[in-house]
Amino acid sequence: MNLAALIVTSDPALADDLLRLAAAADAHADVAHGTDEARTAWTWPALVLVGADVAEEVASAALQRRQGVVLVTSADATPETYRKAVEVGAQDVAILPDHEDWLINAFAAAAEPDGNLGATVCVVGSRGGAGASAFAAAFGLSAAGTGLRTLLVDADPFGGGIDLLLGLEGHEGVRWHDLAERRGRLNPVGLRDSLPHTGDLSVLSWRRGEPVPVTQEATLTLLDAAVRGFDLVVADVPRYPGDMGRAALRAADVTYLLVPAEVRATVAADGLATALRRDTADLRVIVQGPAPGGLTSEMVAQALDVRLAGTFERDRRFPTAMDEGTLPRVSRRGPLADLCAHILADLSLQPHAYREEAA
Repeated sequence: MNLAALIVTSDPALADDLLRLAAAADAHADVAHGTDEARTAWTWPALVLVGADVAEEVASAALQRRQGVVLVTSADATPETYRKAVEVGAQDVAILPDHEDWLINAFAAAAEPDGNLGATVCVVGSRGGAGASAFAAAFGLSAAGTGLRTLLVDADPFGGGIDLLLGLEGHEGVRWHDLAERRGRLNPVGLRDSLPHTGDLSVLSWRRGEPVPVTQEATLTLLDAAVRGFDLVVADVPRYPGDMGRAALRAADVTYLLVPAEVRATVAADGLATALRRDTADLRVIVQGPAPGGLTSEMVAQALDVRLAGTFERDRRFPTAMDEGTLPRVSRRGPLADLCAHILADLSLQPHAYREEAA
């Protein structure tokens, strides 16, 4: 296991406290009892914790200046404490036991491999029955089929559970209920391993019955872990997004608005597009045929003043597949599969090898 953190202190009690917090974060930490021991490993780990008891010694040792240094004390911070922090080159001061949660998060962050963050996309339907959930699920399946580690997030607590579309409702694993009050940093590998999945597609959905309220902090924690642990996050967002949906929209690199090629659906989408622009930076439209009145996809995009991402014809197999949980099988070929491949090519996503190693 790679060294995530170096603890520099001659105080056994402080060392034990910090090792306990490192264990809580599943981070490998070593203790150096003085500057002679610390010098060799000083530049290796992402995090260095310097006890206030050895701050003067570390400062006088003239060790290389670096990022990720924290001065840790078990006493109240005073101007003298911050003077010591400056002298040792610390960017932060942590006080025990008040800052235990912060330190656990710092250990967890240090234990994670470096790498690029995954992309996040949201899918929203212009009206009920537009097929947004089916598209989100099919898009997630298509992405996973190319080797991208993909997370499908059900951001609609009253949508019936997107895991049903994939036949995963009976699979063991974490649901929103288990994360509803989660606080602090979430380990992305642990998250990925705990979710129901099919191949490289993991799913976060809802348990049956009345949905539990999910705190905003829990939503942000999940989205943060998701982009660190997956190559692509696909969020199925309802037309009335609520706090959870808005958090996903604000995190999205791209939001796709699915609009049937109908006049009424286009009019409805116009107002929805205006609302979505308040929360998402890049809004694009997907037009679903057939068009009973001859409305083209270009006409819809022009009416909404939104970039056209693509179009596809409604697949008559999908309603039955959604009821039977056989969407993974029927979505492998057809107009929707072709559109998903086109959008994935447009996003230019690549699997990150370090995530494979971390698993």
